[in-house]
Amino acid sequence: MAWEYSEKTKQLFMDAVHGKPGTHMGEIEDPDGLGEHGSISCGDALRFTFRVKRHPEDPTKDVITTARYLTFGCTSAIAASEALCALIEQGHHTPIGALEIRNEDIVDYLDGLPEQKIHCSVMGAEALEAAVFNWAKRRGVDVSLLGLDVSAEEQEEGRLVCKCFSLSETYIKRKIKELDLRSIPDITNAIKAGGACMSCHHTPGGLQDLLDEVRGRDGNGAELKILHQVDVPGTESQPRSQTDTQQRSALSPYQFGKQVERAIEENVRPMLQRDGGDMEIVDIKDTLIYCRLGGSCEGCAGAGKTLKMLVERTLKDRVDERIRVIQI
Repeated sequence: MAWEYSEKTKQLFMDAVHGKPGTHMGEIEDPDGLGEHGSISCGDALRFTFRVKRHPEDPTKDVITTARYLTFGCTSAIAASEALCALIEQGHHTPIGALEIRNEDIVDYLDGLPEQKIHCSVMGAEALEAAVFNWAKRRGVDVSLLGLDVSAEEQEEGRLVCKCFSLSETYIKRKIKELDLRSIPDITNAIKAGGACMSCHHTPGGLQDLLDEVRGRDGNGAELKILHQVDVPGTESQPRSQTDTQQRSALSPYQFGKQVERAIEENVRPMLQRDGGDMEIVDIKDTLIYCRLGGSCEGCAGAGKTLKMLVERTLKDRVDERIRVIQI
């Protein structure tokens, strides 16, 4: 599918990839601050570097003079990175002052981004934050005295919730609060957590549990918990695994096919379409699902991994653990 980018986003992207003077793609050698965010293995990663004009007495008054980035992301990731660098350089920010730039500022600078691409602006802001902490360490600045909203716990690895994108529990909970995220799709669109294999969606301590914890189990939290329940009259008190087993064993071929189609439409295709891919079901024979990938997924070197980690795992979880997905 084609994303509807603003003219400014498209222009920034084209200028950057063609190396037009004034753009910022690249890396500063021996930088004063270096930060990274994202996962190269999953296709989205950003390295941010900057150089400062050092204040002779007070390092907190250093001013960023040059900012550069390298990214393995898409059009929106490149344009968002360009926007971030421009905002920093044009604002003559100190490293600490640059932390006031939020992903909303980046989106506004670009005249908007598709909802499914908001995570690209978050990625830049997070890489900047990591670079500022790197600068502070090099310059001997005690960040705990500066009122920054990042705890020492979050600077450590912590418990990984989304292993595909190496996102920790503390980080995800902070973003749920900061960005007012209310559902798993909200989290995925904003920071990509749960957007690859999806195994962290409903696992104990996973995304749904973090939503319930942060937002509370009443009010919004209660509304979110409905997603866990199977809407079958008379089975509310049964454990989910028992209910699932009973349902699956009683499915007719028609019902089985409908559940497969529903899982594909609700859980799989939106994830693929978010990054320009797509898929269709060609045939269903017993528990064998024959699929064809399309869009940017067609002919992709990672197509096999996509089928196993996203499509097959989703269908096993949502429909029947015996399912095997075969690409044609």
